[in-house]
Amino acid sequence: MSNKVAVTKEGLLELQKELDYLIHTVRKEVKEELQAAREQGDLSENADYDAARDRQAKIEARIRELESMLNNIEIINEKKKSKRVGLGSVVRIKELDTDEEIEYSIVGSVEADPLNGKLSNVSPLALAMIDKMAGNVVTVRVETPYEVEIISVK
Repeated sequence: MSNKVAVTKEGLLELQKELDYLIHTVRKEVKEELQAAREQGDLSENADYDAARDRQAKIEARIRELESMLNNIEIINEKKKSKRVGLGSVVRIKELDTDEEIEYSIVGSVEADPLNGKLSNVSPLALAMIDKMAGNVVTVRVETPYEVEIISVK
């Protein structure tokens, strides 16, 4: 992974916490599972051993993924004040077809959680709003396009 991974300081802490948990807790659990499965005897037909090896492979892959991300982190400057929507902005929008108002923080894709107000900077909605200002109406280009008005940008 050679591209920068944009995250907030909070997101960085979450990634570091997950990596620490996987290395210091889950790795030990998997090692114990493998040992217990080996003690059952014949490994060629041992479902517990196969399951533990599969879990180990997934855990090790996630550890490598997290280490790669952490080596390419770019912290989003959330304190930067701008009138334009960008990474780190908190944007209040109104969906014009429903008049519903929603507030989102624009974050990197690693932290995205739209149900909790964290919108990925590469999502169609965020892409439509990037570099726009409060008062602008933008069209979100999806299968059925829709328009939103940017109410405020913090």
